[in-house]
Amino acid sequence: MAITVYGIPNCNTVKKALTWLDQHGLAYQFHDFKKHGASNELLQSWLQQQPWEKLVNRAGMTWRNLSDAEKSQVIDAASALSLMHEKTSVIKRPIVVRDQQILALGFDETNYQQIFGDQS
Repeated sequence: MAITVYGIPNCNTVKKALTWLDQHGLAYQFHDFKKHGASNELLQSWLQQQPWEKLVNRAGMTWRNLSDAEKSQVIDAASALSLMHEKTSVIKRPIVVRDQQILALGFDETNYQQIFGDQS
């Protein structure tokens, strides 16, 4: 089944991941959070696979631009789900998925090589 890459197109990390996939001849579909959002069902599926602390990008500008009050309300998976649904750009990216299973969060060339091997 196809690989889906979730992210936003102007994110440098997403660009690096897509370039790597292209260079290795791996087919993928790109899901743009800005245009298509993220359904509660999708986010809940991810929260069953990864802790919310890994899915919420607390190093990014979206998180940093939240008020302290907004940040302090993100304390568990339910509150993280609400924030990720409302502000998709707070989601760590890219998220690479195959068969509804998360293969990778973010981009690390060594990690991608281990995941995808010599499929190129």
